[in-house]
Amino acid sequence: MSAPATPARTPSPRSAVRLRTQRPPRPRGRRAASGDRRPRRSVLLTLLTGLVLLYALVPLVWLFINSTKTQGSLFDSFGLWFSGDFAFFDNIADTFTYDDGVFTRWLMNTVLYVVAGAGGATLLAVLGGYALAKFDFPGKRAVFAVVIGAVAVPGTALAVPTFLMFSEMGLTNTPWAVIIPSLISPFGLYLMWVFATDAIPTELLEAARIDGAGELRTFFRICLPLLAPGIVTVSLFTMVATWNNYFLPLIMIKDPDWYPLPLGLNSWNAQASTAGGEAIFNLVITGSLLTIVPLIAAFLLLQRYWQSGLAAGSVKE
Repeated sequence: MSAPATPARTPSPRSAVRLRTQRPPRPRGRRAASGDRRPRRSVLLTLLTGLVLLYALVPLVWLFINSTKTQGSLFDSFGLWFSGDFAFFDNIADTFTYDDGVFTRWLMNTVLYVVAGAGGATLLAVLGGYALAKFDFPGKRAVFAVVIGAVAVPGTALAVPTFLMFSEMGLTNTPWAVIIPSLISPFGLYLMWVFATDAIPTELLEAARIDGAGELRTFFRICLPLLAPGIVTVSLFTMVATWNNYFLPLIMIKDPDWYPLPLGLNSWNAQASTAGGEAIFNLVITGSLLTIVPLIAAFLLLQRYWQSGLAAGSVKE
């Protein structure tokens, strides 16, 4: 007969605690786990990032420093350092009062073009991107091809045909000549298309329709809050494009009262080369600084929204 089996020993509570709290030894040396390795620092990448940072910041520093100088000290001092006379606030006051305060008029024109043009472009991009992302209809692939092709076409290539068309309609030298072309943003439409595809689950729309919600209510109450990062990103892109738009107003508008800021500052800069014109480079520099302040403020205030919007569609689960 075989000997009876020895019953297994039940570990005591103390030994069980020891087994639970005991950790396996960590590997040392070169055989350490990949998760414990620290990321290697690239000296070349750090240098390239530093060069890009200098490339971006040096013009801003030059603009601020030279906006503190008078017209005479601009050419008598080093460009990247201050002069003896700190005329920053005087230059700001002269910028807003020169030529009967036309700078304020140009600023209001630019705000009008941005609110009407960039705001309308954002609205159309949101509506079109949502529809293309969540609805199926015949010709959807053709629309996709047209949008991609429109993104590849630069705006300057369409400026002359747009001018000829608006000239036939009698809309040149009016604000509509700048606002209407600004309403079309193929890149904004494509960006909202991609963002809406990932940001709005199809199951959420189906649940809203089962509960009896209409399409408009579903869009404004459910989808619009989910599209907020993409909306902010598209609005920033369209706002910057409209704010800095120069070539389109140049060929569309001849009346200085309807100039935007880039075109108006260029006319001030051209005064020095005209017969009997007054050189006001200090006001041009100060006006350029004041022009970019709203854009910098918008990017800083909306930074967390537009960064998340740019990352949309980069990771596929």
